[in-house]
Amino acid sequence: MRPSPACALLALLTYLSSTAVWAGAVSYADAPLGTVPAEFETGQTGPGEPGRWEIVSDAEAAGGRAVAQSSQDRTDGRFPLLIRRAAAPADLAVWTRIKPMAGEVDQAGGLAVRLLDPNNYYLVRANALEGNVRFYKVIGGRREQLASADLPVQAGTWHMLRLEVRGDRFTVSFDGRELFAATDAAITAPGKVALWTKADSVTRFDALNVEPLP
Repeated sequence: MRPSPACALLALLTYLSSTAVWAGAVSYADAPLGTVPAEFETGQTGPGEPGRWEIVSDAEAAGGRAVAQSSQDRTDGRFPLLIRRAAAPADLAVWTRIKPMAGEVDQAGGLAVRLLDPNNYYLVRANALEGNVRFYKVIGGRREQLASADLPVQAGTWHMLRLEVRGDRFTVSFDGRELFAATDAAITAPGKVALWTKADSVTRFDALNVEPLP
């Protein structure tokens, strides 16, 4: 039985309304310095000091401001998260620019998608110390690498990191170039999007962009 025109219109309006909550870009131009942006909440995978997320000045970022993780706790297996409060669909494209600033253990920054909670999500991250971009799934707080590419990642420089998700296929691009694709079906449900760092990484993030995929 086909839905009535009124029901179809209501469904469309509901979808458009929910889409407006999360789709598009989130920048930090109007956020006060030293604060956590209002659209986000903090979280963490693993032990150690909680991440210290804050708005900082950066002339090269959108609106002259970026969000940074600035705690330098060296605890192994420590992964601070800055989680966007609005839920996103399972199939989406998400991208941002990252700038690794400092870190002796790691200089990494990444994007998490289909985040169900701080212990279950997919992750793409770039690491300036290791010189690579890697894709993981995190299940029950444990990371499993699914794909990787070795390439220069310069500290103190903005790099574009992008992840597209369609069904069980994940496509990773870095600085405008597609690096690799991977398939996995451990998490298929919609979740949230988050910014991610590791150990003592001091990393800045530019505007976060989220786009639905048909």
